[in-house]
Amino acid sequence: MTEWSKSSWRSKPRIQMPDYEDQADLGAVEAQLSKYPPLVFAGEARRLREELGKASRGEAFLLQGGDCAEAFDQFSANAIRDTFKVMLQMAMVLTYGAKVPVVKVGRMAGQFAKPRSAPTEVVDGVELPSFRGDIINELAFTAEARRPNPQKMLQAYTQAAATLNLIRAFSTGGYADVHQVHAWTLGFVEGEKAARYRDLANRISDTLDFMKAAGIDSNRSAALHQVNFYTSHEALLLEYEEALTRVDSTSGKWLAGSGHMVWIGDRTRQPDGAHVEYARGVLNPIGLKCGPSMTTEDLKVLIEKLNPQNEAGRLTLISRFGAGKVAEHLPRLIRSVREMGANVLWVCDPMHGNTIKSASGYKTRPFDAVLREVREFFAVHKDEGTVPGGVHFEMTGQDVTECTGGLYALSDDNLSDRYHTACDPRLNASQSLELAFLVAEELTALRAERPAAMNG
Repeated sequence: MTEWSKSSWRSKPRIQMPDYEDQADLGAVEAQLSKYPPLVFAGEARRLREELGKASRGEAFLLQGGDCAEAFDQFSANAIRDTFKVMLQMAMVLTYGAKVPVVKVGRMAGQFAKPRSAPTEVVDGVELPSFRGDIINELAFTAEARRPNPQKMLQAYTQAAATLNLIRAFSTGGYADVHQVHAWTLGFVEGEKAARYRDLANRISDTLDFMKAAGIDSNRSAALHQVNFYTSHEALLLEYEEALTRVDSTSGKWLAGSGHMVWIGDRTRQPDGAHVEYARGVLNPIGLKCGPSMTTEDLKVLIEKLNPQNEAGRLTLISRFGAGKVAEHLPRLIRSVREMGANVLWVCDPMHGNTIKSASGYKTRPFDAVLREVREFFAVHKDEGTVPGGVHFEMTGQDVTECTGGLYALSDDNLSDRYHTACDPRLNASQSLELAFLVAEELTALRAERPAAMNG
C-alpha cells in the first residue's frame, strides 16, 4: 500500500466535493484552519475505539444520532440541549434493554456537508448547483448563494467548537444525572398513547430505587452523574478535514481533529477514491456506509484498506438498505466479513433507505418502515449468529413534523406544520424515544434467546 499523508487524497479521484472558484481564498482559509486547535483529542478518539470494540463483541451497544445536516441559521443552545437530552433518554432505555453500556455518539459539531444525488437542480427552468450544506454554499436558490464559498469552513469550525463546548459542559456538569434523565422519560410514558412502554419505564424506576436504597448515590458516582459523549460526521469536505488533521504527540499517528468518529458515505466509498484514501490514515474510529450496491469484493478491499491491522473498534459497518431489503443484502456481507475473520461493528441505519416523497410533496420517512428495517437487521444477525451492535438515526430533540407515523400518528397533512430540515427528514423527540423503547424490546428478546451474543 502506498505511503499516506494527510494530503495524499488529493492525488485520488474526488466526487461529491465542490470546485472552488477562488483558489487563493481557499488556500488562505485552509492555512487559517490549520493553525486552529483541533476540536477533539487523540485520547478521546482512542477511548471511543475501545468502547466500539466492546460493542462489536456484544459488550456494549452504539447509539449514534443527530441532525441530517447542521444548519447555521438553526444553531442555538436550546437545539443542542434538546437533541442531547433525547439521546440520553434513548441511551438509558437501550441500556436497560441490552444490559450493557450504551456508547453515545452524536451526529453533531461537524455534520455540515451533504452528498447530493445530482450536481445541479432545476427550478422554473433555471439550473443552479445543488445545495451541499452550510459549510459549502447556501440554500437560497440564487447563483451567488449556490457558489461554493471557502469562508464558510471558518464559520463551521466556530459553530462546531461552540457545540462541543456545550456538550462537554452538559456531559460533566450534572445535566446527565441518571435520575434526572429517567424523570424526563417518565413524562413521556404518562400519556395514554405511550402506555405500552410504561412497564419498562417502571422497571427502570424500580432499579434506580433499589440502587438508591443500597446507598449508590449519583451525586457521589461519576458513572451515574456524568457521561462520555462523542461527536461524529461524514468526512465529506476533505479540505476541511485535512486542515484539522493533527499528529498525536503520544503515538505519532495522525488524528482527524474535526470529530471523534468520521464516516465514509455510500456515495463516496470507492476503494481508490479520495475519501477512502483520507480515512485510512487517521487513527479515529471509521464508519463505512453499506448500501444495496456494496459488493462483497469491494467490501473486502475496503476492510483491508481501512483496517489493515484488524483492530477491534476501528471499523464500523453501517448498513442502510431499506425496509424489505435487509435479508437480501446483509447476509452476504456478514458472510464475507466472517470469511476474512475481520473485526467489525455492525450498525443499522434505517433512515436513508426509507426516504420517500409524500403525496403532499414533502420528502419523508415512514416510522413503520424505519422500525421494520431495524427489526430485519436484528433478525438477520440472529440467523447468522452475529452481533447487532448499534443503531444510527437522523433525529432531533425538537418537535418537528418531518417523518410520518409514530405515537401521534403524524400524517402527510401534518408535514407542513413544522418541517424545518433543509436536507433529509428527521425523527422528532417523541418518535426517537419511541424507537428506543422498541429497539430495547428487540435487545431484551435477543438476550433471552441468545445471551451469548450479547455477552461476547
